[in-house]
Amino acid sequence: MFVAVSLAVQLAVPVAVQFAAPAAHAQSTQNAPDPQKLLRDSDAIRTPAGSFVLNATLTEYRGGKQVDGNALTIYSKPDAPGGAFRTLVRFVEPARDAGKLMLKNGNDLWFYDPANQASIRISPDQRLLGQAANGDVVTVNLAHDYTAKLIGAEDVADGDRQTRHCYKLSLSGQSAGLTYHRIEMWLDASNSRPVKAKFYSESDRLLKTAFYRRYTSELGVERPTETVIIDGLDSSWVTVMRFSGYAWREIPDAWLQRDSLQRFKAE
Repeated sequence: MFVAVSLAVQLAVPVAVQFAAPAAHAQSTQNAPDPQKLLRDSDAIRTPAGSFVLNATLTEYRGGKQVDGNALTIYSKPDAPGGAFRTLVRFVEPARDAGKLMLKNGNDLWFYDPANQASIRISPDQRLLGQAANGDVVTVNLAHDYTAKLIGAEDVADGDRQTRHCYKLSLSGQSAGLTYHRIEMWLDASNSRPVKAKFYSESDRLLKTAFYRRYTSELGVERPTETVIIDGLDSSWVTVMRFSGYAWREIPDAWLQRDSLQRFKAE
């Protein structure tokens, strides 16, 4: 199921090094856009507005060689327009993980293993696979969880090494329990598409850099269907997340309750 993505790895790693210091352009205060609106617009590109389902594959590379991978089905439902999402993640592959579940409800994240029929609370920043954390595979509305500040405008290289003129935002978490304490995000100035992001720990250590690639039409909007994640210390450690099979889907509220996880049956 895991498609070779050596090209993505070859492109992503040089990008992380070659374009570490982009040239900045002055941005007049008078003409500066609303950073929170930019973030909301970017959220609408990354994430469908209603209840939906999609498939995700995660592939981990070290030194250009695949070392691990898994496949997930993700069910997401918004609590309210512009608000937080509730998300159920079903593990599909590898076989040893099939049937395991992860549930996000509010800031609570639960992991369920059918082998022992127990659900335990887990941290969103705990590593799921490679550089992908648990919080990276649940649906997140960044404008709901973070306050955005406009830093300026810069030319940066995207995941295909093409230059994009972007607005640079600094995102500060509004509450405890978020996956990342701080995020720097570059959005294409012409359409608010996410191009690149850097994720930081509470101690302000760079954890990872992500590039958003392969925009295709999904549920009526051009969305990034591939995210290349590069480790903050070791640029040869790369995780590629691919998303497919987007579909509108009414998600039963019962699926999104911790007490119902042991009774979950995929339809």
